[in-house]
Amino acid sequence: METIVSSPTKEVIIGDAQPTVLIGERINPAGKTKLQEALKAGNLDIVRSEALAQVQAGADILDVNVGTFGVNEVTLLPQAVQAVMDTVDIPLCLDSNNPAALEAALKIYKGKPLINSVSGEEHSLTRVLPMVKEYGAAVVGLVQDDDGIPKDAGRRVSIAHKIVERAEAAGIARENIVIDCLAFAVGADTSSGPEVIEAIRRIKAELGVNMTLGASNISFGLPDRGLLNNAFVAMAVAAGITCLITDAAKVRPAIVATDLILGRDRHARRYIEAYRQRQKQ
Repeated sequence: METIVSSPTKEVIIGDAQPTVLIGERINPAGKTKLQEALKAGNLDIVRSEALAQVQAGADILDVNVGTFGVNEVTLLPQAVQAVMDTVDIPLCLDSNNPAALEAALKIYKGKPLINSVSGEEHSLTRVLPMVKEYGAAVVGLVQDDDGIPKDAGRRVSIAHKIVERAEAAGIARENIVIDCLAFAVGADTSSGPEVIEAIRRIKAELGVNMTLGASNISFGLPDRGLLNNAFVAMAVAAGITCLITDAAKVRPAIVATDLILGRDRHARRYIEAYRQRQKQ
């Protein structure tokens, strides 16, 4: 199962036989006061600098999100997407829970983007899936529905089946669906880790789709977050995750090490190259 996304000049393949794809998460105002204020002022300089930094850190795709209080996403998201396309040449993940903003960004995007996201909620399925089909995009499917985000693996798997079934009924090929099992912070619920890992294994076995995850959610509220994130990343990739939404600068060393151990790095070339880059820095 291969999911292909592209910019005008680059193509990225997400798949089990491929190295783990990194989706840089830094262009997101959540918890970033400077970026929030800049976006409210219509200043996209930080967006451009974060795009460059994440690409230099090894990101394969960039997530672009401008959702914050006081911002008109319908206007600003396409502007931010254009600014990033003018700055770097890798594919983008268009990130918004506002369907109108997503469509505005899709209209100006050049290539095949990843849309973040559709969920199992009825209003999301009926509004987002037709856009995915119309614009020939790939889409992240969040395992939440009208009852919220489930804590147990079984409900996550059930919602993943629902999203895939509805997408295929809308004419969207299964390879264009990337499921996100939605990790919770283990500091608040110690069962979150095992339930997410079990859901990943089951969805991979039952549906065969590619899967993503917001890797840093697992460590929220705890000290030494990098240690937890890196341990979780290795487990998630081994269980079936094929792309991660994360800060590429912090997680890439753990990813290339995991890929090497799982046989996804012939002759350890990526691992050695990543090591050399860190030594230079």
